[in-house]
Amino acid sequence: MSPSAKPRVLFISYDGMTDPLGQSQVLPYLVGLSARGYEITLLSTEKRERYTQHAKTIQDITSQAGIRWETIFFTSNPPVLAKLYDRYQLRAKAVALHKQHRFDMTHCRSYVSAEVGLYLKQKFGVKLLFDMRGFWVDERVEGGMWNLKNPVYRQAYRNYKQKEAAFIAASDGIISLTENGKNEMLTWPSYRQAPISVIPCSADFSVFPLVTKQARQASRRTLGLQPEGLVISYLGSIGAWYLLDEMLQQFAAIKQQYPAAKMLFVTQEPLAEILTAAAKVPGLQADDFLVRPATRTEVPGLIAASDVNLFFIKQSYSKKASSPTKLGEILAMGLPVICNDGVGDVAGIIEQTGGGIALSNLNVAEFDKAALAIPSLLAKDGGEIREKAQQYYDLDNAIASYYAMYQQLLQK
Repeated sequence: MSPSAKPRVLFISYDGMTDPLGQSQVLPYLVGLSARGYEITLLSTEKRERYTQHAKTIQDITSQAGIRWETIFFTSNPPVLAKLYDRYQLRAKAVALHKQHRFDMTHCRSYVSAEVGLYLKQKFGVKLLFDMRGFWVDERVEGGMWNLKNPVYRQAYRNYKQKEAAFIAASDGIISLTENGKNEMLTWPSYRQAPISVIPCSADFSVFPLVTKQARQASRRTLGLQPEGLVISYLGSIGAWYLLDEMLQQFAAIKQQYPAAKMLFVTQEPLAEILTAAAKVPGLQADDFLVRPATRTEVPGLIAASDVNLFFIKQSYSKKASSPTKLGEILAMGLPVICNDGVGDVAGIIEQTGGGIALSNLNVAEFDKAALAIPSLLAKDGGEIREKAQQYYDLDNAIASYYAMYQQLLQK
């Protein structure tokens, strides 16, 4: 690389840019880094249907930012083998792009991408920045996606744990979403003193504004809710990691104190799934719930109807490295949260921002304790929550941290 040339970076993502995650947690960073003087090629894995619907939007964003966008298409079946085929596609495309553009570094988002980055480092000497995102291999097992009783998944687990160690050992730099995850990595035998930067999932504070009294009333009118009365919200998908039964038990405890309380789910999940689970919890009725799907830009207008946000995440080893995006978005809106600790840096963030309650245990006693704390949550200053959250989650801070890592690795 000549002194006057822009450093050339290949960003490899197994997530699609036409997926909501790509638009919220990849593109904003890359646009910021491109503006700071890096020549970025983005190689992403797209789902065909979403690509057909949203490719023009992404092309407009990348073209305007001076980012070269290249793609392959995601393969879903058969399990495990599909991953191997996608890795082959990514590697072939990355090698062709490298021969054309001669990259100085690959920035690899998660494990499948890191396999390609490791190959380019070993074959061509390209530096490797491993953007780990989380302990992906253990997440597959603990989330129920890989049953280790199945020999195929058991072998996949062994293989990827070996690969994980290789990524850590070979990386020139590592990104962790949490301090908890970083501290765990520092104990691994594979760690070789590469710099580790902690960069949590950021929130776009321009998309998630502070909830005002006027915004809350307008949102409630839209949803057909009463102007007064307690509304608890939940944001996002419901799956293996999000503890729907426990959240409903918490809501039931809240209803003992606030009988007219409603719970709003902003999710793509069907109402029937929530009502089936709620039917098992004494004290809950079908008319206690509202379920609304929303695009990312529609989310704030719906969440604004609520007074408190609620989410519980399964505690596990892999969750040491997780940074729930929804927490930053909710705190950006100045809403207090009821959540649980044992997940990434959540407990510390709640303490730092004064943004709510992080329960240590998910049991009746803790649910009752949280319900009794509702008045103190409602008394919190939303503007103060937002201001403190911005110090941690602000997008510009995240871009600055990535820039510092790029500088460290590419200015040597």
